[in-house]
Amino acid sequence: MLRRPSLSHREWALLVLLALLLAAAFVGPDLPTPEPAAAPFADDRAWYGLPNAMDVLSNLAFAAIGIWGLLQLYRLDRTREAAQDTVPPPAATRQASDNALDCAWLFFAGLILTAAGSAFYHLHPDSLRLAADRAGMAIAFAGIVGVAVCDRVSTRAGWPAAWFTLAGGLLAVGVFHETGNVLPWALVQFGGMVLLLALALAKPMGSGIGFKPGWVIFFYGLAKLFELSDHAIFEATHALISGHTLKHLTAALAALPVLHAVRAMGKRPLRQDPGTPAMTA
Repeated sequence: MLRRPSLSHREWALLVLLALLLAAAFVGPDLPTPEPAAAPFADDRAWYGLPNAMDVLSNLAFAAIGIWGLLQLYRLDRTREAAQDTVPPPAATRQASDNALDCAWLFFAGLILTAAGSAFYHLHPDSLRLAADRAGMAIAFAGIVGVAVCDRVSTRAGWPAAWFTLAGGLLAVGVFHETGNVLPWALVQFGGMVLLLALALAKPMGSGIGFKPGWVIFFYGLAKLFELSDHAIFEATHALISGHTLKHLTAALAALPVLHAVRAMGKRPLRQDPGTPAMTA
């Protein structure tokens, strides 16, 4: 008779954290946004008729890394399929790898949607376009959380964590658009960073893909500093570049650790995930 595998300590900790974030979103007080959706950005210069050109075009960095990542994943999938035809890996090893790769697919696709949504928003900032911007970000957040969980908790927990983040992010976007309450979105954004920080301090699993979430936190934190210094940087550089433009470019760099992990993944053999107990008779 088969018994259901029990949750590991890390899986329980992840479940508790996600439950706390969900509870905070439901019972927490309404938190109005600190600035209106159409808040003025420092650099509103047009270029060949393109409004807010620098803040729009800097989103190409997200699209470029997203496309690069999808191409790397496609090549890795083709290489692995060819290798499996020759020497099929154990089922548990194949599933562990597939879960991490699926989350990486979601992340890089989310980057492309983030580029589209953010560019759409900066063309003419308003609350509806802000919702489109954040919807793309929610998809990217979900993917990177899934990758990190696969690497530091267990591969079987990666997809549930990614789907939880995706559903929570999209619901938070809808709540903000309808009510102006930014608390759910703040919990998705900064709660996700807290989770990544906790995972960065945890020892990688034996079958991890080598993802380093600490670098994601570094680049994301730097991007937030640039965002808060939008006008100051624009003035300090004599209108050469604004803090918000630098925010886009720096936030795109946060995707490089995932890209590096995906590229390295194809260079070493897969192993079974010790964080996922085997089914026993």
